[in-house]
Amino acid sequence: MNVIERIKKMKNERGWTDYKLASEAMIPQSTLASIYERNTPPKLDVLESICQAFGITLAQFFMEDEQMQLVSTQEKRLLDVYRKLPAKKRQLLLELLSEE
Repeated sequence: MNVIERIKKMKNERGWTDYKLASEAMIPQSTLASIYERNTPPKLDVLESICQAFGITLAQFFMEDEQMQLVSTQEKRLLDVYRKLPAKKRQLLLELLSEE
């Protein structure tokens, strides 16, 4: 798997520009440009920042497309809120969501 091509693909799937990716990953845009121009994979810390921007783990980054399930920003936010709830409120929320 070509790491740089994977980054470009994921960026394009989101409709992001290089500026948007650099901004979301909190890395200098020049770092991203350097990766592309030199055709050298990013260092691990930069790749981790890029993955965080995409809302995925490093493991998910290296999974094949059919194995990876992307989590939207809203789903991630919901999960973050859920994890902060006390057990009783978690149970109530699950019951509420399970009602049809």
